[in-house]
Amino acid sequence: MKESLVNKVSRCIIITGMSGGGKSTALHMLEDLGYYAIENIPPTLLPQLIQVLGKHEEAVQNGVAAVVDVRGESLLNHLLAVIENLRKRGLDVRVIFLDASDLSLVKRFEETRRRHPLSCDSTILEAINMERSELAHIHEIADAVVDTSVMSLSELRSEILAKIEISEGPLSIIFTSFGFKHGIPADSDYVIDVRFLPNPFYESSLRSLSGKDKKVQEFITSSSEIAEFIKELSALFERIFNLYRNTGKNLIHIAVGCTGGRHRSVAVAEWLGFRFPGNSLVRHRDIEKETVL
Repeated sequence: MKESLVNKVSRCIIITGMSGGGKSTALHMLEDLGYYAIENIPPTLLPQLIQVLGKHEEAVQNGVAAVVDVRGESLLNHLLAVIENLRKRGLDVRVIFLDASDLSLVKRFEETRRRHPLSCDSTILEAINMERSELAHIHEIADAVVDTSVMSLSELRSEILAKIEISEGPLSIIFTSFGFKHGIPADSDYVIDVRFLPNPFYESSLRSLSGKDKKVQEFITSSSEIAEFIKELSALFERIFNLYRNTGKNLIHIAVGCTGGRHRSVAVAEWLGFRFPGNSLVRHRDIEKETVL
């Protein structure tokens, strides 16, 4: 078992802390970064699951993130021994304890109308105090304690990434050309209408070609105003992408549309893909749907 763990999953982030402190939110953030996410697992099962995940590509490549908290009841008492065992087997184990002020926690429970896990015969505040007592030994050994009382989602993400010493993954961009006559892609974040551009469809020598062909691209950019539009559009998206990197969003889908989806939208999508290489994908949804006579 020791050999298997060392050679397979090598990193485990354990997220724990107060109920209402943001554990599920933090778990989803790590899941978006490629971690294999596990919610509310009994600590004693964690070593076995990590061994099984040695056959899971993303878990091996990025690591495992698991929420362990007071819902585990008496099973939580085994957490310290499990952490020590995993570290002895060569895993990089980080424990992140998410905390918040009593006032913030009470407010969150009241706003969401959720029941505190320990509030069977007590008030929310009494349950919070009991939970603090039960988690005190874990709070002491945590590698990082994060107070989420006044944090925004962006701030929480930045803080957690800093605590576990990983950087944001690259922003992925999908440029999809389409034809308005075939419908707008439903999952697009931005839709660019380029039907004002010169239309190669009405040029008999260009009709059978597509926006991927150089002759079509040269026809569309024959005007200096059009070339300037492409330049300004690229600059706009460069600014947008930089702003998105601060929000935690890691995928942006930009749809570029013309009438049929064969010439103008294809050319612009190709230009944008060329402008943002490395982390972009260019797709042409409707390029073959037009009947070329």
